[in-house]
Amino acid sequence: MQLGLIIGYVVATRKDETLVGAKLLIVQPIHPDNTPSGATIVAVDTVGAGIGETIIFVVGSVASRATLHPNAPIDAAIVGIVDSVDCAKAGGS
Repeated sequence: MQLGLIIGYVVATRKDETLVGAKLLIVQPIHPDNTPSGATIVAVDTVGAGIGETIIFVVGSVASRATLHPNAPIDAAIVGIVDSVDCAKAGGS
C-alpha cells in the first residue's frame, strides 16, 4: 500500500465494459511528509475519495481485487481515505 494525494479526475466515455461506472482519479504518490514520491497515476476509486484528499492506494494484481470485477484491467485502486499520518522521520524511513 502507498500514500497518495488526489489531484484530478479522468473522464472516459469509452472504456472496457468492466470499468463502466468506475470513478477514475489522478493520484500523486507521496511520502508521509506530503512530498511527491513518483509519477502520477490513474486509479479506480473504491471508497468515494475526492480531489485534495490523502488516500491509500494499491497497485498490481491486488488492485483489481478491490473492485466488483476482479478480472477488470485495473493496475491501481484507491482503498482508503487517510485521516492522519504520524511518522517519526520525513520520508518514512
